[in-house]
Amino acid sequence: MTFRILELLAIAGCLSSCIYYLICIFSAAAFLRELRAGAHPTDDRPPVSILKPLKGADREMYESFRSHCLQDYPQYEIIFGVSEPDDPAINFVQQLQSEFPDRMICIVVCAKKLGPNVKISNLVQMLETARYEHLLVNDSDIRVEPDYLRRVMAPLAADRVGMVTCLYRGVAAPTLGSRLESIGISTDFIPGVLVALRLEGGLYFGLGSTLAFRRGDLTRIGGFQSIVDSLADDYELGRRIADLGLRVQLSDVVVETHLPAYDLRGFLAHQLRWARGVRDSRVGGYVGLVTTFGLMWGILTVIFAQAAPWSWAVLGFTALMRLAVAITVGGFVLRDRALSGNLWLLPLRDLIAVGVWVASFFGHTVTWRGDRFELKNGRLVRSED
Repeated sequence: MTFRILELLAIAGCLSSCIYYLICIFSAAAFLRELRAGAHPTDDRPPVSILKPLKGADREMYESFRSHCLQDYPQYEIIFGVSEPDDPAINFVQQLQSEFPDRMICIVVCAKKLGPNVKISNLVQMLETARYEHLLVNDSDIRVEPDYLRRVMAPLAADRVGMVTCLYRGVAAPTLGSRLESIGISTDFIPGVLVALRLEGGLYFGLGSTLAFRRGDLTRIGGFQSIVDSLADDYELGRRIADLGLRVQLSDVVVETHLPAYDLRGFLAHQLRWARGVRDSRVGGYVGLVTTFGLMWGILTVIFAQAAPWSWAVLGFTALMRLAVAITVGGFVLRDRALSGNLWLLPLRDLIAVGVWVASFFGHTVTWRGDRFELKNGRLVRSED
C-alpha cells in the first residue's frame, strides 16, 4: 500500500514537471514572438553612467571591460569601484584607460564599508562620482555587443518603465563545475525567469547581468543604502522599483557572463548561496520547485513501479520534455553555442539541483567571495565562524 502511494506521488510529480516544461516552452515561444514583433525605438539615447563594482580578477575580465568601451552610443562614462587600493582589478582598468584615452573611465577606491554587501557598499560611494541621471549597473564578468547600450537604454524612454534588465548565457571555463553552472543557467534559471515573466504578467525583479534605471527612482526607494545588507541585491533593486508602480522591462539583448573555473566544491557552494538567496526572496515559488524536478520524479516512478515497462515510458517522456526545454531556451532564446556539447551533463546537473534544494533548507550560512555570512530573512550578517 505504501509503495502504491509513493508510486502515485511520483507519477504526479512527473505530470506536474511536464506541465511546467510546457509552460517553459510556451513562455520562451511567446518571448521570441514579441522580439520578432518589433524592437523599441532607438532615437532616445540619454547620457549614461555605467557602474561596475569589482573585487579581484575574473576570467576574461579585460575583454569584458573592453567590450563596454566599443559601444555605438554618443555619451557615457564607466565608473569602476574597488574596496582596496591594491585590488588586482585596478591593473585592468588602468590598461583600459591607456587603450581608450578618449573614453570617460575612472576608478573609485571605496574606503568605507557601509554594510555586509560590499558590492552595494561600493555602489553607494561610486554613485557620488556619477554625472548622469541614467544609471546602468552590471557585473564585472559581463561581455556585451557594440549595440548593447543603445538597445538597453531605449525602453527607458517610456514613462512607466523603471528598469531594464537582460537575459544572459554562461561561457564556461573547461572545468566540470563551470560547465554545470553554464548549463544550469541556460536550461533551468533562464526558463524560470521567462515563466515568471509570463505567469506574473511582467518581471518584478532584476538580473545582475544588467540593471538600467534612473537616479531619481533609485532615490525614491531609499538609494543603494536601503539594500546594503541584502544578498539578492539585483532582485531587491528590481522589486523595489516595481513597487513604485513602474515596469521592469526584459531587454531583447542577451549578454555573456564568463564563469569562473569552478571545481565541483566551488560550484556547489555557489549554487547553495544562490538557492538560499532565492529561498528567502521568493519562498513560495522556491518551495514549489519540488514539483518541477522531472528527472527525479521519473526515476522514482521506475523505482516504486518496480521497473514496470510503463514506468520507463513515463521516465523517457519526462526526459524528452526536459530536453525540449533545454533546446528551446538554451538554443533558440539564448543562442548558447556550447549547449550541444554540455547536454550530456543535464541529468547530473538536475539531480545535483535536487540535492542543493534540499540542503538549502538546512542552514543559513552562505559563502560569498571568500567571506562567510549568516542569512536572516534575506539579510546578510557576518558569520562569527
